[in-house]
Amino acid sequence: MKVNNWIIALVAAGLTACNSSDDPTPKPVNPGAGGEGKDINIYPVPPTGWMGTTSPYNTAGWVGDIMPFYDNGKFHLFFLHDAQTKPAGQGFHDIHKFESANLVDFDYAGRMIPYSTPNQPDFAIGTGSAVKVGNTYYMYYTGHNGIAEFVQNNPRESVLYATSTDLKNWTKKPSFKLTAPAGYYNYDFRDPHVFFNVEKNEYWMLVSTQTNSRRAVLLLFTTTNPAADNWVPRGPLYTTTDAENYVMLECADIFKMGNYWYLFFSEDWSAMKGTHYRMATSSEGPWTKPAQDMLDGQHFYAAKTASDGDKRYLFGWTARRNPENDSGNKEWGGNMVTHELTQAADGTLGVKPPDAVNRLFTKEVTLQPKQTVGSATATGSTFQLDGSATAAYSLFGSFAGSTKISAKVKIDASAGTAGFVFNADNLTQQSFKVVLEPGNGRIAAYRVSGGNAQLVTQVAVALQAGTTYDMSVIIDGSVCVLYLNGKAALSNRLYSLSGKSWGITATGSQATISELKLYGPE
Repeated sequence: MKVNNWIIALVAAGLTACNSSDDPTPKPVNPGAGGEGKDINIYPVPPTGWMGTTSPYNTAGWVGDIMPFYDNGKFHLFFLHDAQTKPAGQGFHDIHKFESANLVDFDYAGRMIPYSTPNQPDFAIGTGSAVKVGNTYYMYYTGHNGIAEFVQNNPRESVLYATSTDLKNWTKKPSFKLTAPAGYYNYDFRDPHVFFNVEKNEYWMLVSTQTNSRRAVLLLFTTTNPAADNWVPRGPLYTTTDAENYVMLECADIFKMGNYWYLFFSEDWSAMKGTHYRMATSSEGPWTKPAQDMLDGQHFYAAKTASDGDKRYLFGWTARRNPENDSGNKEWGGNMVTHELTQAADGTLGVKPPDAVNRLFTKEVTLQPKQTVGSATATGSTFQLDGSATAAYSLFGSFAGSTKISAKVKIDASAGTAGFVFNADNLTQQSFKVVLEPGNGRIAAYRVSGGNAQLVTQVAVALQAGTTYDMSVIIDGSVCVLYLNGKAALSNRLYSLSGKSWGITATGSQATISELKLYGPE
């Protein structure tokens, strides 16, 4: 959880109830696939009107940090609700939930855990996690209160919990408050991740914090029985290295997949902002950094995982912009985006679209050639682009609604780039490119404005000139996600997709883009 620094006036009071959703009837976030030119909402946001009142909070909102939990055939996707309107004197980031059995259709289940009053530790709520102990579900979460009068006598952040027997109705336990032990910084003490460690036969909790010397750590607590409220500090499970020097290791997740243990965390202060991972052969480490330790770029944040017992999925949010245009500032919170994790023989991870998402796009749409720029020729669905001297483009007419683009891409020279271009009605003045860059070992996205290309986001991937790569792009609303060979993704926020031409491009090399196809939902 990264808490925005809003100035909070001490005005009247927040919500004091400690129970469930205001309306127990699930509301569909998306109507399901179907219909030409239709957004199918596979990247959901909470609906407007969730309170059912005239409260200023009763506006559209965004998805903040996701706390996924799988139980009895269903994903329970708890998240921090980021309202567009945040009245002064009230708290923020209460916990809401989506439910889904297939990661395509999402029901909005309402508010689960509300924020409290200005004199309580959870005046604002931060990231946490759910765990089942016997017949009781525990939701551990961050209590955040930065009001000056409160922090004079209390830690700014602490770990709290609420319990439930049905994953709908939650009761806070006000007598429990876990704070930073001696040697650690209680101003930043958040994002508890709790699970039962079968390797150690005990419950583990990881908390994101810093040492008193401001070194970022994931602090480990253990217990044999969460109901006893006796979490014992065991020291750091992971400490940022000198080379990393991360400020915080937010929203941690730890799990075993095959023969390896994985540790995920997010950080938002370095040159490579986003969600990172480490791997080990034991839950205690030592943790090693893979050559490519990010699976998506900086627009995909606070990602945590859940498994249905067969596959494991990575849930994060793709940042919105303010104002809502391609040059707006990247903001906290956005749409929920889900990747399916893949695992190579050496244990390294990758991502691909969930199978259920891929199955939505079965209706092939005829490409509508619009124009070529530079040296570009086509034979059927195969395109030869020669951008050696100057950039080459093959452009197509606009598409409508949720869309999947697939292609195979080969770049002849390592110094060259090739990929996709969007908002391409005026290439030099206003466009957006997502390209492979073998020489830089990455996928990169650029916003072109007034003839200047600005790097927006990137993800490191090992690429070789002369090798053919499978690429796909899934577009839903203003969210655009590129996938490469089951290895990596690059999520972007593009408001300029609708009604604009798009195409393929190569620069600095010859490139072959084959089997180029466009799909919509049936």
